[in-house]
Order: sequence, then C-alpha cells, then structure tokens
Amino acid sequence: MNTKRYIITALALLLTTFQLQAQTTDTIYNASLFGIKSNGTTLNTTSIQKAIDFISETGGGTLRFYVGIYLTGTIELKSNVTIQLEEGAILMGSTNIYDYNIKEPIPGLIYAKGAENISIRGKGVIDGQGRDVAYNLVDQIHKGVIKDPMKYDRPDNNRPHGIYFRECKGVNIHGIIIKNAATWVQTYDQCENVVVDSITVISTAFWNNDGIDIVDCKNFKLLNSYIDAADDAICLKSHDKTKRNENVEIRNNVARSSANGIKFGTVSAGGYKNIRIINNKVYNTLRSALTIATPDGGVVEDIFVDSLYAYHTGNPIYLRIGARWNNGRIGSMKNITIQNFYAEITAEKPDAGYEIEGPVEDNPRNISPSGIVGLENTLIENVKLKNIVISYPGNGNPNYAYRGTSAKDLSEIPEMETAYPEFSQFKELPAWGFFIKNAKNISFENVQLTARSKDYRPAIVMDNVDGHSFKNLQIKEAGVKKKKQIVNNNSK
Repeated sequence: MNTKRYIITALALLLTTFQLQAQTTDTIYNASLFGIKSNGTTLNTTSIQKAIDFISETGGGTLRFYVGIYLTGTIELKSNVTIQLEEGAILMGSTNIYDYNIKEPIPGLIYAKGAENISIRGKGVIDGQGRDVAYNLVDQIHKGVIKDPMKYDRPDNNRPHGIYFRECKGVNIHGIIIKNAATWVQTYDQCENVVVDSITVISTAFWNNDGIDIVDCKNFKLLNSYIDAADDAICLKSHDKTKRNENVEIRNNVARSSANGIKFGTVSAGGYKNIRIINNKVYNTLRSALTIATPDGGVVEDIFVDSLYAYHTGNPIYLRIGARWNNGRIGSMKNITIQNFYAEITAEKPDAGYEIEGPVEDNPRNISPSGIVGLENTLIENVKLKNIVISYPGNGNPNYAYRGTSAKDLSEIPEMETAYPEFSQFKELPAWGFFIKNAKNISFENVQLTARSKDYRPAIVMDNVDGHSFKNLQIKEAGVKKKKQIVNNNSK
C-alpha cells in the first residue's frame, strides 16, 4: 500500500471511529424506558441509577426526563452520561435522610466521583427539599439514631448537597434551576475542565446554603448565572494544602446572599492562583461584595477583578491574611487587581426580610470600611485599586462606638489572626472608607470615596504600610469642607 492510500485509509478509519463514538455518546434514552415514574410519589432511586449505569456501560448517552416530578434519593452520575431535564421536569429529592449516601464523607443528591465527561442540562429543576431533609435529620439526631455534633444547633455532617462532584473531569452544567439544598447547593471538589453556564440557584431553605463552592479545581468557568443563596453566593475554597484553585473564570453572574457575594475562603489550605472575576453584580448581600481571605496557610496570587457592581450591601471589599487552621503555615497574598468597581453600602441590614437572614454582625460598631489587613510579619503585597467608586452611609458616631487614630489607639486593634475572616471581625475600625494594615505596595488610581453623612472618622487609615500611592483620589464627605481624611501610622 502506498503512503497516500495508507493515510487516506487511516483517516477514514479514524473518522468512522469518531462517528461511532458520537452516535453512541449522543444516544438519548427516555427515563420512562427504565420504569422511572413522574408521579412525585414513587421513589425512583434504584431505577434512575440503573439507567445511569446502563448508559455509562454501553458507551454513554443522555437520560432525558420529560414533564413531571421524579422523586429520588442519591444518584451517582457515571462517565459519559448526561442528565437532560426538559422544561417542566423536576428531579425532587426525598425528605428521608436514609435515601441519601450519608455513609460517604460528603453526601449529595446527585453525586459523582472520578467520573469523566458528565453533564446536567436543560430547563428543568433540581429541588433538594432541603429544609424538610434537614428537619428530619435533626429528628433522627435527637432520637440518637444518627450521631452528629450539631454545630450552631445545626447538623454538622450528613446534610446532603444538591450536587457533589469530586475528582471529575469534563463537567458541564447548563441551563438548569437548582433549589433548596440542605447545605451547600453545589460543590465541585478537585475537578478539572468544568463549565457551569446559565444556571439559576434559588436556595434559602436552610443554613449554610452556599450557592456554589469551587474547591481546589483547575480550569473552571462559572458563566451567565443567577445565584440567590442563604450563605455565600459564589465561594472558592481550598481544603487540601497540596492543591489549589487555578485558572478559574467567574463572568457575567448576578448574586444575592445573606453572607458574601463572592468569597475566597473560608477554608484556604492550598490557595488560589490565576482567578479572573469579570462583569458580575452583587445585591442585597449582608457581608462583603468581595472577600479574599487566606486564614489557613494558602497562597493567593494573580487575582484579577474587573467590573464588579454591588448594590445595597454591607461592605465593599475585604482582603485578609489570617492564621487559623494552618498548623504553623502562614499564607500569603499578592498581585491583586480590582478595577472598575462600583458599590453602594447601606446603613440598613441588607438582607432584612429574607426567609433566612444572616446573623447580626459584631456590635457595637459603626459601618465598617473596606479592609486590606495582613499580619505584622506577613504583608499583603501588590494590590492595585483602579477606577473605584464606593458610596458609604457615613454617620459614624463616636458616642456609639469609638476607635481613635493615634499610634496607641491603632496598636490596640486586635490582630484577630485566628478568628473567622469577616470584615466585621475587628468591630469598630478608625476609618469610614479603607482600613489598610500590614500591607506593601498598595496603589489607588481614580478612586472616589463618598460618605453620604458626616462621620467622625477619616476616610483612610494606614498602619504599617510599606509603599503606597494615590493618583486622582477623591474623597467626599457630606457636610465637611476641611478635614484630614488620610491618616498614616508607621507607613511610607
């Protein structure tokens, strides 16, 4: 056989192989084929799992659910399987805690471990019925049937996630609505090549309803989605000190939260590198629009935030190095760019009236400023703030709570290095706009800070800051013409 004919033959065989694979992968199986019932009362766990196993074992394809309510406990998604939820289809979680994989360290309604090329898509709904699941779990705990430490009067273990995927590759979640998880709504743990696109999360059923948790993942995209969550809306975590979140893109999303809008942490063992957060909106959010924290020894570097708009939130920006669960390891934070950022901070409780509100922040305190707070021997480095507009309520009252700006006053602000990292952890702070402590190379360019009412505090306080620059910084405080708005202590 000549070379030309050999190449043509090889290409033909390769094309045929690809076509066969595509045909196999694109095979669609209706749920009814496997005896799966849509009446909302029949428990379909076994039949759905049989369908998934069959499709995976025969080369892959799509399990399609039409209009109806499909009651189920834990189902495990296998390689090369897509769950297609058509409009009007509801995958409903059982309220019986024993219908879930609670023997796993982290249970879930839809669970996957080590799977490849898996998808959930469509215009249908995943409803975890999380409140009833949690209440029934609590009942079993009180009866002594299930052992659980009950942290903060809530089950610490055994609550199933809506989606929990671990060590999976090639994950696509598109278009679906996810509701009412018993704990974190969806968690992607040490996964690679993940796209979550155009989904809706509405989960205020119970405490700890993080909208999405991205844990030590590589090549992850969260795009074009809406998240309403009774805890942090969009959360990046790092549980393994040998791993980290890397190459993550969060773009074109809208978030509402009774905690933080977009948060790095709270667990941060390994860290975060090359994270891009572009064109997102946060509203009615109790805590910070953006929190970047490493209290557990992780490395945070090369973070780019562009076009983040926050309305009716409790705090704009909080950057923090701590020393909590680090076993002697201190984290680091450097190369942070935040640009084209707009925030309106309310004097009211931003999430007031929601079914499950976040807890009242530490009091007494006046409205907290943005924070960039490292540790005395571990500075936050190279933070660029460009094209920033933040409107604060002002109205800080020294008779309500007071913190001065003398060297002695500033030295009395506790380090709080082992505390849970939130903007309110220091209680009263001596600035209304930015409090910057233990930092290096901080630049402000085209930054406008406004206090809508008179405040006893200056706009910016810096303590132990090694290198800073202000270019076109504008500070406006209602009712004030002349006032020292920048305080420098041990800074240059």
